[in-house]
Amino acid sequence: MTMGISGFEPTFLVGHEAVRENHRPRFTELGGRRLTGFALVRFAEDGEWFADCPVVLDFEGVRVEICHWKFDELSIGWNAIDTTAAITGWEWSEFTPVWSSADERLEPFVGQELREASLLEWRLPGQDLAHGTLAVEFAFAAGRFHVGNGLDENTIEVGDPQTDFVRHRLG
Repeated sequence: MTMGISGFEPTFLVGHEAVRENHRPRFTELGGRRLTGFALVRFAEDGEWFADCPVVLDFEGVRVEICHWKFDELSIGWNAIDTTAAITGWEWSEFTPVWSSADERLEPFVGQELREASLLEWRLPGQDLAHGTLAVEFAFAAGRFHVGNGLDENTIEVGDPQTDFVRHRLG
């Protein structure tokens, strides 16, 4: 599942403990760095975000690459995706995927220093379909956003998370 994205070789993990164990040291190193850019895949024809593709965030040269898949799988990569390379292998689709650095939700955070990164785990009393899904949250002086699981695609939400999330600090 590389989606024609150069350097994207996802390793999907399930559960906050597995993600923390594999990625906490890297997230800790991000603290104090400024968000200097980001990249999302959009369709050239209409500008719509293709939320199945990874969200790439650049913190002064350290890139974190977040991608949700299925109902509970999360891949986090580091400095692997080449957002300057064309996305290939989409001959079956009438749409052309391209990297974009335009997003009104993320743009206000560019230039801000990261205060903290956390995993948010969805915990609703009783079992629901989203129970246990994860989001990666980034907190800055002027606010926060998280890249979450939209049940088989990424979501981006700005502001405080819903109260049914449990926060697990990463760094």
